[in-house]
Amino acid sequence: MKRKINVVTLGCAKNRVDSEHLMAQLRHDRFEVVYDSDSTDAKIVVVNTCGFIGDAKQESIDTILSFVAAKNRGEIERLFVMGCLSERYKEELRPEIPEVDDYFGVRDMADVVAAVGGQWREHLAGERMLTTPRHYAYLKISEGCDRRCGYCAIPLIRGRHVSVPMDALVAEAEKLAAGGTRELIVIAQDTTYYGLDLYGERKLGELLRRLCRIDGIEWIRLHYAYPASFPQDAIDAMRDEPKICKYLDIPFQHISDSQLRSMRRGIDRAQTYALIDKLRSEIPGIALRTTLLTGYPDESEADFAELMEFVGRVRFERLGVFAYSEEEGTYSAQRLSDNVPEKTKRLRVERLMELQNGISRELNMQRLGTTERVIVDGREDGLLVARSQFDSPEVDTEILIRTPQELAPGTMCTVRITQADDYDLYATICDEI
Repeated sequence: MKRKINVVTLGCAKNRVDSEHLMAQLRHDRFEVVYDSDSTDAKIVVVNTCGFIGDAKQESIDTILSFVAAKNRGEIERLFVMGCLSERYKEELRPEIPEVDDYFGVRDMADVVAAVGGQWREHLAGERMLTTPRHYAYLKISEGCDRRCGYCAIPLIRGRHVSVPMDALVAEAEKLAAGGTRELIVIAQDTTYYGLDLYGERKLGELLRRLCRIDGIEWIRLHYAYPASFPQDAIDAMRDEPKICKYLDIPFQHISDSQLRSMRRGIDRAQTYALIDKLRSEIPGIALRTTLLTGYPDESEADFAELMEFVGRVRFERLGVFAYSEEEGTYSAQRLSDNVPEKTKRLRVERLMELQNGISRELNMQRLGTTERVIVDGREDGLLVARSQFDSPEVDTEILIRTPQELAPGTMCTVRITQADDYDLYATICDEI
């Protein structure tokens, strides 16, 4: 009988891809693989942790302790921890939570397979066991980051930027397409840096164009683009290639020059506005998603006022806000004082999100009566749940379709927007499908 193993993934989509590669190895071995399961049918559990910010670390610790409790009750037999939290703190975790059988870092996947009793197969290194619906998948094009942003622990955890060879990425994407994937979501710690280490120059634009040539892939979506020195070839590809969604996830973090310098972002206020103008002029209709960081050391009321003005002026289609969390080992933790009160941080987050809520409502209202091509993700509460090219799964606007028709996930059709609220839209299906 096959042994059942449960792989629990926390954190970002990049962690999800790591788990999917791990599960493909285990599935081809002697294991029945389940994922993110609360069931105790699986006697072996692997927790892939996040260690990016304080809340994520706490979630990882809480998850580990819940499985420790299950192990103490005899419900599971073996427990392993891998990923970012383990990479960063495994020596501290070993004596603190000794019930875990072993801890592994982010580059120890073969050791994880060996520890649970399997055998690593190099020829399966590009295989995936998808945890997303099969019609969309994340494609991780590189690992690590060469940036040294003041607040960020990713280079400490994941190391320097290492690109995946382009041929390997195309082959992986072709396998995904053959399995029914229609939407590729391109991710990395910094997608715009792709190729520099392998080819001596940035190659994101060329990679995107090659992915567009794959039969079966209908949409390609770009996430986690770094704004400094944004590559022109990527802009050209997004403008020219109809398969590339008019969508860009580009974290700006702040707009105040003093804060950007302190954060070591490599870009200033004027360059930020110029880049946004360039993106919107060269890629008409593009939807911009960004994340902002407030409460960073020495952020003054004037700095925050600039940030509010920035959000009101640019009117991002999608926006998320985080309060600064000091991370040991980073530049800001070593050189700066975490001197913005927690209450002030929370209030600033709330004020930014309140402003963005109004902007989102207004932008959604502008879509009333328009027709849009969408991809169906499933059905919920009697409504089909779909997304347009302007919406990434799990984080952006959903388009809810009133229809008795049963359309399979991954079906693409044209809808007319009939109703709007702050973050979701309602639609009916047009005649053509």
